[in-house]
Amino acid sequence: MAREYPIENVRNIGIAAHIDAGKTTTTERILFYTGKKHKIGAVDDGTAEMDWMVQERERGVTITAAATTCFWDEHAIHLIDTPGHVDFTVEVERSLRVLDGVVALFCAVGGVEPQSETVWQQANRYHVPRIVFVNKMDRVGANYTRVLEMMKERLGANPLPLQLPIGEGTEFEGVIDLITQKALRWDTADQGQTYSEAEIPTEFQQEIEAARESLFETVAVEDEIILEKYLDGEEITHDELLTAVRTATLKGALVPVLCGSSLKNQGVQPLLDAVINFLPSPVDVPPIEGTAPQPTAGSKRPKRTRDTTEADKVTRPADDTAPFSALAFKVASHPTVDKLVYCRVYSGTLRRGEAVYNARSEKRERVNRILQMHANKEAVSDAAYAGDIVALVGLKDTKTADTLTDPKEPILLESITFPEPVISIAIEPERASDADALEETLEKLMDEDPTFTVGIDQETGQRIISGMGELHLEILTDRMVREFGVNARVSKLQVSYRETISTTAEARGKHIHKTDEEGIYGDVQLTVEPLERGEGFQFEDNSDETQIPRQYIPFIEKALEGAMLTGPRIGYPMQDVKATLTGGSYHPTDSSEVAYEAAAVLAFENAVRKANPLILEPIMRIHITVPDEHVGKVIGDLNSRRAHINESVAQDASETGNASQLTRDIINAFIPLSETFQYTTHLRSMTQGRGAFTLEFSHYEVVPESLAPGAKLAGTA
Repeated sequence: MAREYPIENVRNIGIAAHIDAGKTTTTERILFYTGKKHKIGAVDDGTAEMDWMVQERERGVTITAAATTCFWDEHAIHLIDTPGHVDFTVEVERSLRVLDGVVALFCAVGGVEPQSETVWQQANRYHVPRIVFVNKMDRVGANYTRVLEMMKERLGANPLPLQLPIGEGTEFEGVIDLITQKALRWDTADQGQTYSEAEIPTEFQQEIEAARESLFETVAVEDEIILEKYLDGEEITHDELLTAVRTATLKGALVPVLCGSSLKNQGVQPLLDAVINFLPSPVDVPPIEGTAPQPTAGSKRPKRTRDTTEADKVTRPADDTAPFSALAFKVASHPTVDKLVYCRVYSGTLRRGEAVYNARSEKRERVNRILQMHANKEAVSDAAYAGDIVALVGLKDTKTADTLTDPKEPILLESITFPEPVISIAIEPERASDADALEETLEKLMDEDPTFTVGIDQETGQRIISGMGELHLEILTDRMVREFGVNARVSKLQVSYRETISTTAEARGKHIHKTDEEGIYGDVQLTVEPLERGEGFQFEDNSDETQIPRQYIPFIEKALEGAMLTGPRIGYPMQDVKATLTGGSYHPTDSSEVAYEAAAVLAFENAVRKANPLILEPIMRIHITVPDEHVGKVIGDLNSRRAHINESVAQDASETGNASQLTRDIINAFIPLSETFQYTTHLRSMTQGRGAFTLEFSHYEVVPESLAPGAKLAGTA
């Protein structure tokens, strides 16, 4: 079976933004206007197609990234609607890893909000080209120009407005296209399916001329042909301008900006045109790069006799005839099959029934079915081609971030980096009979969500689950009951503290035993010193080979990495420590790897106890929006919670454009995670239900000694 459409006509895009910017609402309109569905769903009444989970429809927020495929202007658009809540940032992270382009949504009132910045930085990390849609232009307080300025100041972006709004707030009527020089207005009678093109109103002529001049100047900086014509006063054609904007967008030099109101069905069709015109197809991005996988011990494949070098790097072009390669970016439970594995196919063709090679597990697995997904609905396909995003059935041993490849020409693609969980609770089955079911359910949830971890507290024996926030763990525990039928009890939320040291110290560790049959001899001397926050663990060897033979050094380093998992104060993992091996001694017959590992641990434990150990706590970046009348009360409460307030910015009546509109303050601060439990309820009570906030992890800081936990808390990671 051949491909239905050329790869040049494929777009793999995601819609990403801050919570409540209108991502799912925009996706609903895209599905409607492309003919994927025949009725527009709404987030508020729980009928949005892409918010299919019970928890999403109850709370009105997107929790999981949902994939679909739709068609526009003879192009196939593989679309992923991502969550905006910071607790589910993993969904954005793994989606951006496999997408070629992004539509970033900004609220015309809120502008560039905290999670918008996070998403933007994630897209920067993966070099994903993007276009911007300024949504909610119909809301009171909408300010298009302010959003463009915030993009420059907060994101360091180079926005290129391709549209200007006809009015803002309650006066918003449509948009003016700067390229076609037409005024677009939508017909509200048919839910915005049709729109008219008219000449630019006279009162906007001067503004449009200035905006067009700025457009040409900005594009000319990035394109020599446009620059030459612009300087010579020659006419720049429509196609030349589109090509120049596309080229600059793909390079990341410019970010095209459009505007509209998805809720009022205005501006979505030009957004779809912009996706086709400016975002890349799979052949427009560089070929995916990986390495020739190194077999592990016991593997049947021949092992390379050298370390990884430039020669080991392998590329795969986006070509159906190239060797197959794909990245498994998401694993999801399914009611009728074991699980679904969502994959981005980078090269080659995969047909139903064929075997793929997992470069991580070094196992072959057979693909029983290939599915094209539409949220939680599916359609069976006979094959998947380069550039496709599909779900595979039958891969029992495949996990998130695994590389699936041609068994004859394997490649190992770069994996996905996930943030560490910052909040934990203890969980146990309600009845002994639920123990096995709970264990199985936790395994499935960990397969689905790499930021969800499960462990056992060594002192209390309690099972600990950890995640990215209160809502994250609340959703997961709710799914255990509703989706998997497992009843469990959870304890109070606990914080994932860390430990570190504040001074330099030196110590020696000896592991020496003598028996009638054999001797054990290990002697290690080392120095520990503190590092800057976020630098983790470093090891340096300054010993002499006459003191410790070189073959034992890797085992000493490995032992020290293991020792970092348990701090000297109360047993939390350590970070930001450098250990330098300064000396030791050995015995020609009694020294061994195990002896040096034990000696290294003893030396490390002795050294860190003398290095003034400290406890670190996770600090969150909090963004609060409150009515002006409550801002003093909220700031006072934040101060009592040990928060450091960065700024408090008022959006006054002159900004909102409506004197009757309540003035609102935006407060940005850093706050210890331990001070945020139940903050949602507390903020609502302080602001009569009108306050809202978002949290995201920022960094670790030293806990004041008077507040430092004195003993290890039950249920703490």
